[in-house]
Amino acid sequence: MTLTTYFLYVAAVALLVVTPGPTMLMSMTNAATHGTAKALMSTAGSVTAVLGVMLLSSLGMGAVLAASDVAFTAMKLIGAAYLIYLGVTTFLNADRAVLTTTRSTDESRSARSLFLQGWMVGASNPKAILFFSAFFPQFIDAQAAFVPQFSVLAVTFITMEFSVLSLCCVFAARLGPWLRQSGRTRTFNRISGSLFACMGGLLLLVRRPS
Repeated sequence: MTLTTYFLYVAAVALLVVTPGPTMLMSMTNAATHGTAKALMSTAGSVTAVLGVMLLSSLGMGAVLAASDVAFTAMKLIGAAYLIYLGVTTFLNADRAVLTTTRSTDESRSARSLFLQGWMVGASNPKAILFFSAFFPQFIDAQAAFVPQFSVLAVTFITMEFSVLSLCCVFAARLGPWLRQSGRTRTFNRISGSLFACMGGLLLLVRRPS
């Protein structure tokens, strides 16, 4: 992998990680509701899941999903169901979130539960495995050792993803005091819940590449 190829990869990843999606929405929602530190736990969970997705892709899971309609549909349904569940619970708990933001973050959701939530969101999209299966090979030199190249690409992606999501968490957490005024937290969480549910619904429309 040449330096030029690596810089092209960095540019592609930068465009990808700044594109809004379920993970960014989750990180910002948790930051606004629970604070930066707790939100970073959900971000860490999501990044951990992404790393697992990248490893599975390198092991050929992407080829399996691309070839098996049953496997792809099963993962799609699981991912969509979780995003819709997350959306519904976020929407219905909007009133409780108003109370939560007035308490110490230690009294709100545990770091473990937020990490698990992040992991589920990060692993919920079967398109991610297909994407990494198609994306990574474009930047891998077939004539060079695979593991060192994959390690560099994976570490770069994870670092950039976590950095962007962390900035989103800090920004959203600073909005916390403003959101606590006049029921804005309730509105924010209802909007977030609706977006989660919509993303789950859109995932149901995704078809396996032919």
